[in-house]
Amino acid sequence: MAASRIVIENCAIATVDAHDTVYASGHVVVEDDRIVSVGAGPAPAAPRTATGPGERAGSGERNGSGGRDGAVRRIDGTGHLVTPGLVNTHHHFYQWITRGLATDHNLFDWLVALYPVWARLDEPMVRAAARGSLAMMARGGVTTAVDHHYVYPRGAGDLTGAIVGAAAETGVRFTLARGSMDLGTSDGGLPPDFAVEPLDTALAGTEEAIDRYHDPAFDAMTQIAVAPCSPFSVSTELLKQGAELARRRGVRLHTHGSETAEEVRFCEERFGMGPTDYLQSVDWLGPDVWMAHCVHMNDEDIAAFARTGTGVAHCPSSNARLAAGIARVPDLLAAGVPVGLGVDGTASNESGELHTELRNALLVGRLGPHGEKALNARQALRLGTYGGARVLGRAEQIGSVEEGKLADLVLWKMDTLAHASIADPVVALVFGAPAPVTLSLVGGRPVVEGGRLTTVDEDAVARATRDEARRLARIAEQN
Repeated sequence: MAASRIVIENCAIATVDAHDTVYASGHVVVEDDRIVSVGAGPAPAAPRTATGPGERAGSGERNGSGGRDGAVRRIDGTGHLVTPGLVNTHHHFYQWITRGLATDHNLFDWLVALYPVWARLDEPMVRAAARGSLAMMARGGVTTAVDHHYVYPRGAGDLTGAIVGAAAETGVRFTLARGSMDLGTSDGGLPPDFAVEPLDTALAGTEEAIDRYHDPAFDAMTQIAVAPCSPFSVSTELLKQGAELARRRGVRLHTHGSETAEEVRFCEERFGMGPTDYLQSVDWLGPDVWMAHCVHMNDEDIAAFARTGTGVAHCPSSNARLAAGIARVPDLLAAGVPVGLGVDGTASNESGELHTELRNALLVGRLGPHGEKALNARQALRLGTYGGARVLGRAEQIGSVEEGKLADLVLWKMDTLAHASIADPVVALVFGAPAPVTLSLVGGRPVVEGGRLTTVDEDAVARATRDEARRLARIAEQN
């Protein structure tokens, strides 16, 4: 029986609350799926529970009882740091089985090289890739993940079901950004014609995903967003009707925006305006929208995002891998734009881990015009936690260690050689080497224990992804 009351004590805690409160030694208490206490020093004694007919009043943890089923688990967090679970706001899980390809390409050349491979995906491949992507993120502290899946080859099977099933199996909170492409090369787009869907099919598939899987509840494990791929792979009509669909069904919208200079030129040549103005013209700015990358934005673009509450998924490693540029994150934050972090697809960020993005966001940001003032350690941690929750519209539920929020928490081991001489645990986590995860909770349920996943067999996942990658390579070579 899983403990319904978990008490973690003697640990440092970075709450990422409104004041960025950090406790040098404190406690977190979880009951069922919620945080019920957080603060300095030891945990308070469990309150006595009300009695019913035939019951004796208990004394909480003194008797080993507490929570709904009476089970208590105590964890000595000495040498550890507790943070909110990491929130990944942008990814392409399917790319796990095409890692290490086209390693010296910019975005457009990289896409042209890989679209013909991705167009051969089928359901077993997508399931294996999703399991690999999710496992890698979860074992590194991610408790909420987004997958922007937009490749739906005809006859490939139930790809949406495969992805959602993999997330449920892994045990992380999940948003499927149901993507689509309907603008093939014959219509002036970038993907080959055989890799796109007809407009009506794309919209129908997106609404079907909402019908099957979207849960609007406070503690939802699965949500759906409407997510046509990008300005250079979808028609204006798909963007317009996608926005109408999302708002009619009460779900969020997601796409790529302003990722590269080539994308800016594409929009200027095709639409007579830049990406932000174009997306605004089709009603794609607002508090229910977030965009991936947003590297090439001018002051007017940033002001438009701030005015409308449009969010940004910042993907520093992918931006560097594809030579896209340095996003203006300090300026976005100063303007009040919601900003979170994203792994992006593992064909452009082969590590597939979000906790490394904390460090890369800070370091890459300091190469820009703001220099050493671009980001600090606490700002980087906020991007990867509360910032991501805000981008996904879930800041009331996750993203900080506060009473009443869902118990999505990570216990990082900070007393190893890698971090032993760094006094500030948040600085150690962000500036230092990747820290081991001793425990990761999603809604109070362990997903990682002692650095290993509790929900899936990592070795089996690795074998399946390797086999499916080889099968995809063979099929692509034959076509």
